[in-house]
Amino acid sequence: MMLRALGVYWVLGLILVVAHLSGERFMPPGLLFSGVMVITGLLAAFALFAGYFFRDPDAQVPPGPGLVVSPAHGTVDVIDEVDEPAIPGGRCRRVSIFLSVFNVHVQQAPVAGTVTLVRHTPGQFLNALKLESAALNENVLIGFQASEPDCGPVAIKLITGLIARRIVPWIQTGDVVAKGERVSLIQFGSRVDLYLPLKARIAVSLGDRVVGGETVMARLDG
Repeated sequence: MMLRALGVYWVLGLILVVAHLSGERFMPPGLLFSGVMVITGLLAAFALFAGYFFRDPDAQVPPGPGLVVSPAHGTVDVIDEVDEPAIPGGRCRRVSIFLSVFNVHVQQAPVAGTVTLVRHTPGQFLNALKLESAALNENVLIGFQASEPDCGPVAIKLITGLIARRIVPWIQTGDVVAKGERVSLIQFGSRVDLYLPLKARIAVSLGDRVVGGETVMARLDG
């Protein structure tokens, strides 16, 4: 939206320059030139930021059975137990990851397996730093049935934020995914919750910075 608006203003500025050069002098030449340069600079700055924001590095997925990798890039700020009736289906362990605007915003599958649920829930757009945003904000819940028999169902919840208001799932129910495979995108700052069976042995601590598709979040190997 912002990029489109800057593009419109840049085109209007260009039209004024052409009109000015053709003899229709709307404003002093110096002021006209400065205005066009400012708009061009803003457009270029936003394009650079968007390119940085939408970067999508390849994940170096760790080998080994029973490993659950991080579904997102960010900082672990909540580790607790909650009730999630859909998936895993009742009481489960939750690891919540906060994504700032400077983090990569592509999400990865935490386990290899089959996508069993993609459910969108409308809601608010509270600041993703607030813990209540996980319950109140618009979100998409994605469930996975792990291909490893001892891992059981795992889910991630993609949560919008004050600025992040668009979630783009790249998968659908029935898709088979590899561990660390790209599954979605949240645009501009948000939160991702990881839901695990109670038997999961959590491998991260509060404050840890995690890398999507690479950091081992938990172990489910028996």
